[in-house]
Amino acid sequence: LVSWLVLIVLSARNMSACAWSGLRDRAHGAWELASVGTSGLAIVAANVARYTPEHWWLGVAVPVWVAALCSYGLMTWLILWRSVVQRQDRDGFEPDTWILMGALAIATLAGDNIHSLAPAWLTGPVLVVAVVTWVAATLWIPPLIYFGLHRISQRPDMLHFAGVWWAFVFPLGMYSAATYAMAVELSQPSLVTVSLVFFWDALAAWLIVVGAGLLRVRRALARKAGT
Repeated sequence: LVSWLVLIVLSARNMSACAWSGLRDRAHGAWELASVGTSGLAIVAANVARYTPEHWWLGVAVPVWVAALCSYGLMTWLILWRSVVQRQDRDGFEPDTWILMGALAIATLAGDNIHSLAPAWLTGPVLVVAVVTWVAATLWIPPLIYFGLHRISQRPDMLHFAGVWWAFVFPLGMYSAATYAMAVELSQPSLVTVSLVFFWDALAAWLIVVGAGLLRVRRALARKAGT
């Protein structure tokens, strides 16, 4: 909570120093980490309410979750505004764009945690919002795959290891967890299969990124030894 408060104050200060057009021109997928971190805090608060006698923490989890959704809306609006104004073509894909999906997936997971603890009058609205965020995350996947494959076909060199590829791994794993939660909430066993597919995809992506990173370090050490 302390870390979140410090980071949110610093982020708000940095953003307030720029005009809206300046924020638009700098916006990219990694900005969605503001929403991701806020949803993560909502999950922590919900679990504190679940596993300790301090059940009032649920009253913290709900507004924090709402703040995460609002943050997602703001950051997504800036990113899409930039895409429209700058007329970004299909080559504008970057791996961190996948956080547009991952932020909704972790928001779904936060909603699922809150739903299991919420009083009766709140369970319905929370479940509806959680389902909507999961559906929206699902709808992001086809365009993200399309733009990613198009960019790779045009620029195969982008497959070389870079730190930004870590931003591709997290959303896959988070979507797997969110889909499993929806399978339980909606009593849809078929969604468990979808969850497992994305789990293995996330694990494969993690292994590939780790392997590529280690190979890069090995090559760098070899070049240093050669000099």
